[in-house]
Amino acid sequence: MQLTDFAGFPNLVSMFLDRAGKRGDAPFLWAKSKGAWHSLSWAEAARQICVLAQSLRALGLNPGDRVALVSENRPEWCIADHAIMAAGLVTVPTYITNTERDHLHILENSGARAVIVSTAKLSQPLLPAALSAPCVEHVIGMEPLRQMQAGKLAFHDWQTLTSGDGAEAREAVDERLRNMGRDDLACIIYTSGTGGSPRGVRLHHGSILCNVEGAAEILANDFGWDEEVFLSFLPLSHAYEHTGGQYLPIGMGAQIYYSEGLEKLASNIEEVRPTMMVVVPRLFEVLRTRIMKQVEKQGKLANYLMDRALSIGTRKAAGKGRLIDAPMSLILERTLRPKIRARFGGRMKAMVSGGAPLNPEVGVFFDAMGLTMLQGYGQTEAGPVISCNRPKVGLKMDTVGPPMKGVQVKIAEDGEILVRGELVMHGYWHNDAETARAIPTDGPNAGWLHTGDIGHLDAKGRIVITDRKKDMIVNDKGDNVSPQKIEGMLTLQPEIAQAMVSGDKRPYIVGLIVPDPEWSLEWARAQGEHFNFKELQDLPAFKSAIRAAVDRVNKELSVIEKVRQFTFADEAFSIDNGEMTPSLKIRRHKIKERYGARVDALYKA
Repeated sequence: MQLTDFAGFPNLVSMFLDRAGKRGDAPFLWAKSKGAWHSLSWAEAARQICVLAQSLRALGLNPGDRVALVSENRPEWCIADHAIMAAGLVTVPTYITNTERDHLHILENSGARAVIVSTAKLSQPLLPAALSAPCVEHVIGMEPLRQMQAGKLAFHDWQTLTSGDGAEAREAVDERLRNMGRDDLACIIYTSGTGGSPRGVRLHHGSILCNVEGAAEILANDFGWDEEVFLSFLPLSHAYEHTGGQYLPIGMGAQIYYSEGLEKLASNIEEVRPTMMVVVPRLFEVLRTRIMKQVEKQGKLANYLMDRALSIGTRKAAGKGRLIDAPMSLILERTLRPKIRARFGGRMKAMVSGGAPLNPEVGVFFDAMGLTMLQGYGQTEAGPVISCNRPKVGLKMDTVGPPMKGVQVKIAEDGEILVRGELVMHGYWHNDAETARAIPTDGPNAGWLHTGDIGHLDAKGRIVITDRKKDMIVNDKGDNVSPQKIEGMLTLQPEIAQAMVSGDKRPYIVGLIVPDPEWSLEWARAQGEHFNFKELQDLPAFKSAIRAAVDRVNKELSVIEKVRQFTFADEAFSIDNGEMTPSLKIRRHKIKERYGARVDALYKA
């Protein structure tokens, strides 16, 4: 594919069908089954999409009707998403971690008339919600479902709906696509909700196409592309993976492999040997910790090489590289770095971090290891990518790069980052008040998306984000403190897995900490203590060890940022307990609900 091939697509389905026409029987979507990877060709995917689109219309679904999609990442997700749009309908992706209550909110709010679900297990919280939601009429199972005694719900089989000759179906789809433009609604993606109920973001075809073209331009100009391979890991129901892990590779004519999940991600990377991945910062933090621990166990030489690599990387990031670093860098290229790159498949061109702020120290680490990491920035309301670091502008890990092609950015008087362009949503679904707050229709910033992020542009036009406007801690003296900065520094310590700090309208900052379980196990063995995660937290010596880690961080912080007191959480923040979003950002309001009294007690100690 050439970069010029991106111009002028009227909708996302047309882009896919164009690529499928060029790629034909070449492999497109890969999934692992019974220990082996199996592919679906571009041509076969196109056939299934067109047939399923016609099957959806045959069910009585009308143009503009919404269809909820509940599935783990798999080839059928991509097929269902395109088929829904090819039928003139609107996709409503939802997280597989949703509870019955979550599903009910989204089904009722979106007015979805049909749901597509992958497995019987995922249908368990979904079907009761579908029964309760007055709008839902049809349930389609990618795999066989246990049908409930429910007169209002009609159950349908995926195999039946995707079987048949695609030629006639393709003609009907082509006719429909002639009237589908870039301004038409493509999907309603519900924000993962770090606070409050999820809101439905109305993304039109042009929003995502603008994102795809901007991202492709960066990859083409800074890396070049040929036969690219993406490994899809983040939830496709998240806007970041939806655009970056599905539509970007489609636009590039790339192959997509679907990961088996977090526990098998490392082995999947080595098997698939992807050339590009989109990942969230939390995963990079975990990988960094694992790599450092593994190197520590390999003896003095390995540790010496790691130290030299990090020293060179730190100077490079600060713009203070030295000529005398060149010989050592050559040695690292023949010793340490190839081994690290091999763990990522050996042919990774770039890993793109997004979905949450990346601690610059983590970015420097991977760059020092010879892996190119690009930090992107955006939000669901912008399709979602606004900007991305790129080597030709200069990688600077404390920035998120310049705005992408077709994106305008300016800084409001209060420091808020504002965005304008085709990528900006058409508003929130059935929520005019929130839409007006996000995109005012009057005043000096009318028509600009108000991101809620605080930042500025550096001398090279790169965006520097300092904090979330609404997450900013304002202490009792009126000083502004960035919680994300402090939390990022805390979780880089080997003793600390997760942290949340607070101190709004208070005299100082306090922290809620989840100790690293591997470090805790090693500490217990060294001290001759029985390993019980909860009991360890009651030991004064254990708390002192964590205190030492907090004190190391405090040395790098200003007086108003220092963490004066801390307490422990009962368990890790996770998606399952509702304390993390599916993109691995902490849900502050949920954590505060659970631990508020414990944190407040730190001010009485």
